Amino acid sequence: MGNHGTQKPAEQEEAGGRRRVLTFLSAFGLIGSAVLSAFSNFVFIKPRATYGQPSRFHVGKPDDFPSGTKLALEDRRICLVRDGDQFAAVSTTCTHLGCIVSPSDTGYSCPCHGSRYDQDGNVTGGPAPKPLAWYKVSLAPNGELEVDKDQEIKPGTYFNV
Repeated sequence: MGNHGTQKPAEQEEAGGRRRVLTFLSAFGLIGSAVLSAFSNFVFIKPRATYGQPSRFHVGKPDDFPSGTKLALEDRRICLVRDGDQFAAVSTTCTHLGCIVSPSDTGYSCPCHGSRYDQDGNVTGGPAPKPLAWYKVSLAPNGELEVDKDQEIKPGTYFNV
């Protein structure tokens, strides 16, 4: 009857072994979760933003575009215009709500809300509040035309080749 609180030495050794294993596993779990937490914080501090396409890009050599060309590059949202030896890059983003305008015989037209622009991108009808932007065109060192969408220029300003 009086033997409730006492354990035999073998039982004490077995209980101490279990206790050490549980302590080890608990410590391993805590340290592992702390390392994982610290790693996640460092990974997620860096913003996961996509910045889109570069604003400066090459469109080809001047000889690739015959005189009178009006080529819409939809993925870049510009229209490359060649008039003789002059080049221009006109935005194809409608100034009303950002739709993609398409070149037409009389200029540009927005299929969404009916805005109309002349050959120079000036508004001739519809809800568009301002003209289409013109971007700087230059000749890169490799001989290709380069458009820089970060540099808006005055409408009607052409690049001479």
